[in-house]
Amino acid sequence: MKLWDKGFSIDKQIENFTVGNDREIDMHIAKYDVQASIAHAIMLESIGIITNNELKKLQKGLRELADDIEHSTFIIEASFEDVHSKIEWELTNKLGEVGKKIHTARSRNDQVLVALHLYYKENLSTIDTKIHTLFETLLDLAETHKKSLLPGYTHLQVAMPSSFGLWFSAYAELLIDDVYMLRAVSKVVDQNPLGSAAGYGSSFPIDRELTTKELNFATLKYNVVAAQLSRGKSERSIAAALGGLCNTMARFAMDVCLYMSQNFNFISFPDELTTGSSIMPHKKNPDVFELIRGKCNKIQALQTEMLLITNNLPTGYHRDFQLLKENIINAFEDVKEILDIFNYAIQQVIVKDIDLNDEKYQYLFTVDSINNLVTNGMSFREAYQKIGAQVQAGKYTPDLGKQHTHIGSIHNLSLDKIREKYPR
Repeated sequence: MKLWDKGFSIDKQIENFTVGNDREIDMHIAKYDVQASIAHAIMLESIGIITNNELKKLQKGLRELADDIEHSTFIIEASFEDVHSKIEWELTNKLGEVGKKIHTARSRNDQVLVALHLYYKENLSTIDTKIHTLFETLLDLAETHKKSLLPGYTHLQVAMPSSFGLWFSAYAELLIDDVYMLRAVSKVVDQNPLGSAAGYGSSFPIDRELTTKELNFATLKYNVVAAQLSRGKSERSIAAALGGLCNTMARFAMDVCLYMSQNFNFISFPDELTTGSSIMPHKKNPDVFELIRGKCNKIQALQTEMLLITNNLPTGYHRDFQLLKENIINAFEDVKEILDIFNYAIQQVIVKDIDLNDEKYQYLFTVDSINNLVTNGMSFREAYQKIGAQVQAGKYTPDLGKQHTHIGSIHNLSLDKIREKYPR
């Protein structure tokens, strides 16, 4: 069944190409299409297009479909083009003529848009919650390991003293920036496009404010052309926000892989969280974090894909938009899984004692030594040259006792301030 069926059959090869795997992808938005259809039916009854009795029948039928979707008994057979045609067929099959009225005053264009907006809203909220869980985990780890020193690096060269507390809380605070972006995108998608129909509105006296209220959108996308133009723009914004979050997690995962290597040997994980080699029995591979890194880098590329698909498309609907759904939905599903597995795995990190007297860390405290001389009255440039000369002559002796007291430093992590900063 096709919502645009006009009584003739389309070429099978053309149909297979144009439908693609929409049926599989549409399973992710099926429940939202039902939600929007219930709101639409309520609106149709309010303006006298359907009767109260017809509304009750449609509500009952749609709620039964929602129950099927929730219990995974709802399927979209190959005879249907998409979820929208399947739902209308089910309603017509169960209710007769009244089922054919559900599409009145809407187009598949705004039907897809509103279902996607509802999906985006709910899943952005879910990701927000999962980020907060990871955020709290990292701050707890920072508190637990705040006294454990860690060599800091620049250019992958030993640089200055850091700590595990500083490392964990650094990524915690970066997650706050990611939440700012995600919440901004949430505002972008929290606008009801239903009623824009094919992109130019309807001659029916529809009540768009009613469906906005029924679907719990913050506001309307008032201009019907703007509503259709938002398709692609919303996905680009989402891809940018998810990409920013994935950049944080990919860099963190890279640190984990690096710090697990024997050359660094700063951390480890229980054997059951690592994998082995088929020929090297000593290996403990950080496959989980390598896959997190790879998946996150793939998601960071999504913004470019969204840009290239939608760039310079003229006003109105174009079938190109169909190609946005699959990878943006897959990205949502992947990000949720990545946040869960990252939070699960990092809680089991084993922080190792690091011997900062090891020869390779002998210059870790040169800046502290310079600062000691400056505190005692020497100019910075002179102090720098003096310590530099000691390093060159092999006569430098580090001072491991210097305290870093300013806000956000290794001995003053300000974890309470970072926690307070998290947007509520």
